[in-house]
Amino acid sequence: MKSNQLKWLYLTLLALVWGSSFILIKKGLIGLTALQLGSLRIIFAALFLFLIGFKNLSKIPARKWKYIALTSLVGTFLPVYLFAIAQTEIESSVSSILNSLTPLNTLLLGAFFFGLHFKRNQILGILIGLTGSILLVFNGALNHPEQNYYYAILVLIASICYALNVNIIKKHLHDLSPLSITTGNFTILFIPAFILLFFSGFFEVVQEIKVQQSVLFIMILGIVGTGIANILFFKLIQISSPVFATSVTYLIPVIAFGWGLLDNEILTPVQYFGAFIILIGVYLSAKK
Repeated sequence: MKSNQLKWLYLTLLALVWGSSFILIKKGLIGLTALQLGSLRIIFAALFLFLIGFKNLSKIPARKWKYIALTSLVGTFLPVYLFAIAQTEIESSVSSILNSLTPLNTLLLGAFFFGLHFKRNQILGILIGLTGSILLVFNGALNHPEQNYYYAILVLIASICYALNVNIIKKHLHDLSPLSITTGNFTILFIPAFILLFFSGFFEVVQEIKVQQSVLFIMILGIVGTGIANILFFKLIQISSPVFATSVTYLIPVIAFGWGLLDNEILTPVQYFGAFIILIGVYLSAKK
């Protein structure tokens, strides 16, 4: 399959997987605290990746481990907990919408700090996609005044972390395989995540049925939505541009809204229109 076709395939798969992540977080928070959820998500992903990618750790040069550690912090560790905490107060669909600010942050950070070159149509695509996201956010706020939108700041911080992560990978880790990068990330994160889980009180409540059900949702999230998805994402970064790779965050809200409808979250006509605008933004940001 040609690189141009492959990058659209990866983009679609990532949108489906990460778009489903928000509903899994929502279900996980029924029986888990945000700290427990984030820790379990990292642990499940780490165990899975260690099984399939252990041999790839030897392929990481010693000089690259500082960048592996940095990407593990900003690309996984901080966002995993930030999203979990944010969704204790705001809807999963709103969280996914705010995440669509990632391409804009990627372009800005890339241009100012990483020497990223971009074209006019990429800026136009990002602005159009951002407009659609704003429509979704403000309309959601009007229809859900009970939500605490101060927690939305945590999602904005997470989107900046993602943007920084993409630029670091593109500039410093582009010569490593996606499996090496991902396995290295979670090898570093396993012990800190386990320590946090140990002190979170999880092992005192693990026998409860609702906790066990939530753990099952987070197992799926950790293995598929974090482990496998990160491998696909790093590969996408390598065969495309940072801006195109992060444009997946424009498609994520569309999938997240679909799950939200099944979970009795309501979409307004304005939100549907915002989702359509987002799709236009994705097309323009990727067009040569």
